[in-house]
Amino acid sequence: MICALASSVCFGAASVLQAMGARATTPGTGGGVDIALMWRVLRQWRYLAGLCADGLGFVLQIVALRTLPIYVVGAALAASLAVTAVIASRVLRVRLSRVEWTAVGVVCAGLALLALASGKEGHEEGPGWLPWALLASAFGVLLLGVVGGRLPAKPRALVLGLGAGFGFGVVEVAVRLIDGIDLADPVWYALLVGGGAAFVLLTSALQRGSVTTATAGAVLGETVGPAIIGVVWLGDTTREGLGWLAVTGFAIAVAGSLTLARFGEPPETEGRPTETGPATTAGSEGAGAGGAGTGSAPGPASGPGHDHGTGPDRGQDGS
Repeated sequence: MICALASSVCFGAASVLQAMGARATTPGTGGGVDIALMWRVLRQWRYLAGLCADGLGFVLQIVALRTLPIYVVGAALAASLAVTAVIASRVLRVRLSRVEWTAVGVVCAGLALLALASGKEGHEEGPGWLPWALLASAFGVLLLGVVGGRLPAKPRALVLGLGAGFGFGVVEVAVRLIDGIDLADPVWYALLVGGGAAFVLLTSALQRGSVTTATAGAVLGETVGPAIIGVVWLGDTTREGLGWLAVTGFAIAVAGSLTLARFGEPPETEGRPTETGPATTAGSEGAGAGGAGTGSAPGPASGPGHDHGTGPDRGQDGS
């Protein structure tokens, strides 16, 4: 459980660094998934630092997945949004509403319930078709990215976010199925394709769509499906008589994370380069209607928790 929580901390910090790098990168043309975006963001030191934090988090995630049920690790990873929210409130001076501080507490309570109710990691290999289904799902994530990139702004953010979540979910299950290095094993290719596709889709979603919508989709995609697979086919269990407590804890942790979905991205702290002109600064007069990828920095968002215009959810795409 310590490794799962430490992984969550790494991913929570990485999301701040990566999103700052993605937002500081010149957007490409069009509104779809931008493969070349990955090359451009790699020139941003914040994004590279985020990748290093992701790398450490992934190592800790592997250790956790080999010792804990998938549903516990999945909920812990979703809780990285609570970590990001706390970092944003302390380091980036983002103001959290009472609801959001409550959500942080709810996430912690849900994880505590999961820790009390979780059983041992399952040791079943699952049906023979499962590795091939994972590989097909990984390529399906790529296809989902192609289709989602052609959608209008609002559904595009959700589809790309869900696709990224599915990709990360493929990685979670693949880690459990890996048994030594075997290049003939489709699980390895599922892990590589699913993980790579997830990074591309999530980076595109963060730069081009509503961060809140994209992050919520990613949380749902990477938690629910892998948890079901772990229980149904891989033998993950709960402590005797505490199945209801595990389900409750899982639901509470994920629900709290969804409440904090706007913290999939930090506030904009510097000018953002554009294709057509100089970057504008966050909070500039008359910038509140700027859409994603246009180079204008939206002004303060309305509603609870967004009254200072410093929060990550800046109302992109009208979300």
